Amino acid sequence: MPTDSNHTSNHVSMEDWLDAINTVLLEPGQILEGIVMQVTPNEVLVDVGTKAEGIVPRKDLERLSEDVRAGIVEGATVRVYVVRPDEDDDHAVLSIYRALQNEDWDLIEAAIANNSLIEATVTGFNRGGVLAHVGQVRGFIPASHLTCTQGKSSQERVRLLRELVGERIHVKVLDADRRRGHLILSQREAEKQLEERRRRELLERLEEGQIVRGVVTNVTDFGAFVDLGGVDGLIHISELSWNRVSHPSEIVQVGSEVEVYVLRVDHERQRVGLSLKRLQPEPWSQIAEKYKVGDEVDVTITKVVDFGAFARLEGEEIEGLIHISELAHGHVNKPSDVVSEGQKLRVRIIRIEPERKRIGLSLKALQAVPEPPAAAQEDTTTETSASQSVDDSTNGEAVQDRGDGSGATVEFANIGADDSN
Repeated sequence: MPTDSNHTSNHVSMEDWLDAINTVLLEPGQILEGIVMQVTPNEVLVDVGTKAEGIVPRKDLERLSEDVRAGIVEGATVRVYVVRPDEDDDHAVLSIYRALQNEDWDLIEAAIANNSLIEATVTGFNRGGVLAHVGQVRGFIPASHLTCTQGKSSQERVRLLRELVGERIHVKVLDADRRRGHLILSQREAEKQLEERRRRELLERLEEGQIVRGVVTNVTDFGAFVDLGGVDGLIHISELSWNRVSHPSEIVQVGSEVEVYVLRVDHERQRVGLSLKRLQPEPWSQIAEKYKVGDEVDVTITKVVDFGAFARLEGEEIEGLIHISELAHGHVNKPSDVVSEGQKLRVRIIRIEPERKRIGLSLKALQAVPEPPAAAQEDTTTETSASQSVDDSTNGEAVQDRGDGSGATVEFANIGADDSN
């Protein structure tokens, strides 16, 4: 029986035609996915849908990080860049490194478009700055754009640059050109943007009435600034204590950690008002219940002024005033002649006005009235005796004239007249 050569020929041609339809036509620069078919020390064979597997040469693999190389195993799916298509039955030359690099450039360009930050790994340094990789793309960060080198000596700067190698840091893209492979980054600008982001997020979380913790960063004449973790709030001098405060340094110091009450949050101006005293009970609200006029209390002189002295009641956060007239029984030229700051005394309460936040104190109320000098006593005795003699003589005249009544009046008038003459 004759062989059907035409049938056989047509059958083979159909298979070749189907293979041709299903075969991927490669072009230089194309990026596509493939399956790892074989891994050898010198190359990796990848099936990308062509008649023969493409080859990723050893030189390309050496440019990859250890983590990426560890994932290249038989059966794994990888993205490859077509360096050279398959020609004349030669294997196509592929690059995993350039495929990854292309993806990283996409990420870099997207960061520029969105004004967002990216992460880079510091891989080397020189005197001018550090080398940093964004994935597989190498970039450069000038020393002036690193946060750790600001204000450092050249020797200290080199040490810090060396310590940065291996660190992963946030960066902002300053300049990028994919075609030239040019990439300039900045850690300093990234930190500014991160700080602003943290500030906005913190301001959004802050609400009036919250109690938060912070660190005092600056003390001025009008108050104290507190870092709340990226946002500075101000405790005005009037909000430091229920007592009178001459200077904020009396209450807080730079570096001290404090718990504060949030008074107000101005999102538009990015300002936060804080209070220290609002975390303590208002002392005047209970003062009338705890004390009454006439009570004797222990106090400490806090300030001496021209018109008297302020004194803090022991165990209280309130101050009273000892007016200059209440410092002593005699005349007082200056309050400082009688009392001094820091002096502890016992005084008497002579006035309480909670609604006006005032309490009057007296030092002299607990002091004995001094005896007049001996000379003054003799003068007083003489004047008294003379006065008594006049009274006696007057009374005598009056008795004599008591018969008509009016005569006594006339007689008193005459005495006065005679004295005047």
